[in-house]
Amino acid sequence: MPTVSLAINGRRVSAQVEGRTLLVELLRDSLRLTGTHVGCDTSQCGACTVHVDGKSVKSCSMLALEAEGREVTTVEGLARGQELHPLQRAFNEHHGLQCGFCTPGMLMSAADLLRRNPDPSELEIRHGLEGNLCRCTGYHNIVKAVQAAARELRGGA
Repeated sequence: MPTVSLAINGRRVSAQVEGRTLLVELLRDSLRLTGTHVGCDTSQCGACTVHVDGKSVKSCSMLALEAEGREVTTVEGLARGQELHPLQRAFNEHHGLQCGFCTPGMLMSAADLLRRNPDPSELEIRHGLEGNLCRCTGYHNIVKAVQAAARELRGGA
């Protein structure tokens, strides 16, 4: 079996994987990083979104071997120790989650959006989250949470 070596949440790891192993399977099954969810197995729902080299990727559509030598950030890597990321705090404060299943993917997609556009409009937020499905909400509170986090990240109140 081949070995894949990569950095996950700032920590170097290596694991033996079959050639057909998906990145989401490596994260959840081998490395026990279960914040990344499998929702649809067809890359439609976005629950498995992680960052690979700083960009959002649906980890159910990427082979683990394709991550060789790359930097992967999962939802577990957003917080700094006990300090939640502004998006995590905002999702909590603005009721941007209900059952929580889609939340890790939403957070990762929103973090990528705010990295690229620190002051997105409501329409830009909605467009940036298009690849993430939530079956519980109407997205209104998720958008409010992203707007609040964007303000905080820009240093606003």
